[in-house]
Amino acid sequence: MNLLYALASALVGFGIFLIAADLARIPLFKTSKAVTHLSKRQKKKTPSLELWLKDLALWLSKRLRLNEYKRMQLLSDLQTANMNITPELHIANAIVKAALCLLLIPFALLVFPIITPLVVILAITMYMKEARGIQERIKARRDAIEYELPRLVFTIENTLTHSRDVLAILNDYRENAGAELRYELDITVADMRSGNYESALTRLEARVGSSMLSDVTRGLISLLRGDETAMYWSALSIKFADYQRQMLKARAQKVPGKIKRLSMILLFCFMSFYLVVIIVEVINSLGVMFG
Repeated sequence: MNLLYALASALVGFGIFLIAADLARIPLFKTSKAVTHLSKRQKKKTPSLELWLKDLALWLSKRLRLNEYKRMQLLSDLQTANMNITPELHIANAIVKAALCLLLIPFALLVFPIITPLVVILAITMYMKEARGIQERIKARRDAIEYELPRLVFTIENTLTHSRDVLAILNDYRENAGAELRYELDITVADMRSGNYESALTRLEARVGSSMLSDVTRGLISLLRGDETAMYWSALSIKFADYQRQMLKARAQKVPGKIKRLSMILLFCFMSFYLVVIIVEVINSLGVMFG
């Protein structure tokens, strides 16, 4: 009977959702998928559920009103994380994914009421994770840029022996740069070509928010002003090389833990294989004994 109630509740809830989606003029799955896949930058297909949640979040974002200070802070973080969405849409994404978890409450109440608080905790956790996930993305992006800065400094140090053209140095380096640093250098090079060089470098520093990149831009600005910076770049190259070694060491220390997890999974698979064989043989033996 409880299962019948749960099924009826699911059908009623799905019907209410379809009516609400039609009233809110949310596009169909096929329409959203076709529009999304028209983009040339789309490298992989987006799941239908994700497209549906995106449409719901877009509808909700138009009705959200954020505090101006919070909105400006979120906008700055989104730009730093290279996320081309509005602050309202970012919050709406978190609300929609949390609401998706809350839809499990009627089933929990009808089938297994004791897990209802866990469903609420899951929804709150999902909201907090989505709302604060931007900080994790900023950190990952900043780490990727900082990991490549030692190579940039080494290139600048060696280029200074025959050229002091900052624009040419950055323009040449961006051809072989990683994805994150190349994106920033593309913006900076275009900014330098259309405006003041020092202002473009200052904006690069502000966008990324990295202390290591601040050291690089400080040296580039000194270079633009005609200062002798050979010793500065030499010292910075040594400093960054030490930092890169520390990063590589930290990554290497994480590998044994991953190997142990994979080894445990492999061991479990082998044990499961033998266990299945033993169970099958025992069942066959029992069939022979009682047959």
